[in-house]
Amino acid sequence: MTDAGGIPLGLTLTAANEPDSVPFAGLIAALPAVRQRDGYRRKRPDRVHADKGYDHRRCRRFLAKRGIRVRIARRRRDPSTRLGRRRWVVERSLAWLARFRKLTIRYERKPEIHVAFLTLACALVCLGKLLP
Repeated sequence: MTDAGGIPLGLTLTAANEPDSVPFAGLIAALPAVRQRDGYRRKRPDRVHADKGYDHRRCRRFLAKRGIRVRIARRRRDPSTRLGRRRWVVERSLAWLARFRKLTIRYERKPEIHVAFLTLACALVCLGKLLP
């Protein structure tokens, strides 16, 4: 999960055959509180943009309960050409993570080690965005 600028906000490691909609609620709920200009800490985003892999009733209901506007493309209804408006931000972030060769192919047998490398890569991406 990334913000609008492509900075990684959350990550999870799932099995290759698990649908994207299964860990969706956990990622949104794990977002850290963000300080606003007036000092108020906002705990959830204004809206969530997602592709057709997250078009599931469970995901839409989860976001609606929390007052988050839903921008999820619908399967068999929305054309794939319109997904590129926001999707490229996430794809660019994945390309930033793909610079680290150890993450492109999973060599580790233990998932804890792979998550550690992934977290380190996300920290390096954030550091690269913060430093001029």
